[in-house]
This record gives sequence, C-alpha cells and structure tokens, in this order.
Amino acid sequence: MSCLSVACSAVIVLFGAVCSVFIFCEYLIYYAAILQCGWPGIDHGAPASERSADGQPEPEVLRAMVLSDTHLLGAVGGHWFDKLRREWQMERAFQTALALLRPEVVFILGDVFDEGKWSSPKNWEDDVCRFQKMFRHPSDTELVVLVGNHDIGFHYEMDWFKLQRFEKAFNTTSTRMVTKKGVNFLLVNSVALHGDGCPICQSVEKQLHTLSRDLNCSLLQNSESSIIREYCQDAWTYPSTTPIILQHYPLYRVSDAGCTGRDAAPPEERHLLFREKYDVLSQEASHRLLQWFKPRLVLSGHTHSGCQVLHDNKYPEISVPSFNWRNRNNPSFILGSFSSSGYGLSKCFLPEESTVIALYCSTGASLLFLLPLVHCLWMRGLFRCLILCPISKHKFL
Repeated sequence: MSCLSVACSAVIVLFGAVCSVFIFCEYLIYYAAILQCGWPGIDHGAPASERSADGQPEPEVLRAMVLSDTHLLGAVGGHWFDKLRREWQMERAFQTALALLRPEVVFILGDVFDEGKWSSPKNWEDDVCRFQKMFRHPSDTELVVLVGNHDIGFHYEMDWFKLQRFEKAFNTTSTRMVTKKGVNFLLVNSVALHGDGCPICQSVEKQLHTLSRDLNCSLLQNSESSIIREYCQDAWTYPSTTPIILQHYPLYRVSDAGCTGRDAAPPEERHLLFREKYDVLSQEASHRLLQWFKPRLVLSGHTHSGCQVLHDNKYPEISVPSFNWRNRNNPSFILGSFSSSGYGLSKCFLPEESTVIALYCSTGASLLFLLPLVHCLWMRGLFRCLILCPISKHKFL
C-alpha cells in the first residue's frame, strides 16, 4: 500500500472517529441515558387493587413529567456560547424524553427564565420564542408552567406587569387547580406567599382560600349535614381526592442536612441554613398551605438540588433539581404515575457533563497524538516518517 493510500485511510478513520464522538455526545447520549428510565407503578397511597404488578401504569393512571429551574439565559447575563450550549442540551434532553416516554402532561416548576425579573419587553418576547422552540411538544402532551422568582422577580421586585405578562405568555393564571384523570394538581404562586398584605399577595391568598373551600367541599360532597350543604352551596366541584401541590419555593425546612442521593446538594452546602421567604417559604405560609389543603404530595424546585422531606410526619415533599447543566453536573427530572388515590415516582438522570467533557478531551488528546503521524505519512512519505519520528528511531536503535 502506498504512503498516500495509508495517509488517506488514516484521515478517513480520524474524521469518522471525530464525527462519531460528536454525534454520540450531542445526540445519542441522551437516548442512552433516558432509555434507562421508565414509568413507575402506583406504590404510595393506593389500594392493592390499583397497584401495578409489572411496574407499568394502569390505563387510568396519569403519566406526568416534572422538571424545574430551566433558567434560560437572557440578553444581559451569560456568554453567548454558554447560552447556546445550555439551550441545546436542554432541548435535546426534553425532545428525547418526549419521544421515548410520551408523557401526558409536563410540569415546569418555575424559574423558566433567568432574567425575567428585569427583561425588557423585546428581550422578554425573544426569550419566550426561544422557550417555545426548545420545549415544543405534540398536541397530545400538555405543558403546564409555574411561576418562579426569576420569572417575575423576588417578592420586593414582583409587580402586576411582570406577573401578567408571564400569565399571558403561557396562557395561565399563577394560582389555580388543574385536574387530570381525577387527580387534583394545585398550582401555587409561591413568590406571593410572604403574608405582608401586598396586592398580589392578597389576591393569591384569596384564590387559595377559595380553592381550599371548594376542595374541602368536594371531599365532603356526600355529607348529610345541613350546615356543610349550606356552606358549600355555591362551591366549585372537584374530584373528591386530596391535591398534589406544585410550586417553585420549597416548604419551610431548616437546611438540606437530611438530604441524600446523587442529586442532593454538595456535602459542604447541606448544612447551610435556609432563609425564610428567600430560600424557602416562611413557617407560617408553609403551615397554612398544609392545613388548608392537606396534600398527599408536594413538588417544588428553587434549590437546584434534590431532596425528600416529610412534614409533620405525614406530608411528603420532593424538591426537583435543576434541569439546566449550568446549575448542575447531573440534571434530572421526575416521572410520576398518578391516580385518584395513589402515586408512584421515579427519577430520570440525564448525562453528566463531566462525562461529555471527558469524551471530548480524550478525543482531542488522541488527535494531538495521531495528527503528526498522519502529517508525516501525507507530506513526507512513509519511509521518511519512520526515520524522523522519535518512536521509530527507538525501534531502529
């Protein structure tokens, strides 16, 4: 074989190897990760007759995907390449998950944008368009978006203009009840639960009070008490099942000291004390939500790390980690199977960025080693290359 043929073959092999690594890291790696995930069976709260023996959801079970804190970068902060990279990762992960798992509904627990709290009208429209492209979904999948502090600002930055443009962009109200297949999901604007009497806070608390009354009346709709019937005369009727609360801020907890698992906060951060009304809801607001609704499950975001907490020894809360690789090396999302009386949860981990970086670095190192050899073959001929290359000299010696 001639030197030129050897060089051409080497170039083709190297080019094919680089393309293969690129395709794997940017496309196939998401399939490799998400193919390991699956829908859980009903294993919390449901009677034995409703539980799935083979781990697959029953026909009347709702399949919901829950993610949080996507933090799409805006026009002010963040490098253009950082924005491009993170949005590509989230788009590929989300679209792959939709294709493989086919959820019926997707919940995003707030902080959709990183700069919604100060975005100009034009920048806001640009951010919304990018979000709609990244998180496009088929007509048989519903996307439900909750509000977070980065979308409308922290409590002291929040105003009606920011809240209403968020609600308009996602065709929603920030506090409402969503019912699917007999399952009640309570969507809470947790940014407005400061209890200081601000106009938005008063509006949200009024909505929550009304929803609590309607839900409690639905649970007591078969009561024969005349007092209850009179009290519930004009109440809205929901399925008679306790709700699942979805919100951005977690309920009050001292810290993440009790959190464990692959997606928990780093050990050096777990004992940092949380600030009420900033990192978590206040004790008062948390107590009010639990007493008004007595939820069977609470799903929250905001901390960017995973955690499981049991409030008052009967109200479980799951904090969902960030979906953005800018915030975590190992993003993840929740897969939930929900029925009117039970639920099951599983966690789906996405590719670790350190793995992708290691693959690219090892490929780059291999190229740095092999390219000089290919250059020798191509430019000077095989015999001269063997003489000039230090490795070959040692062999001749």
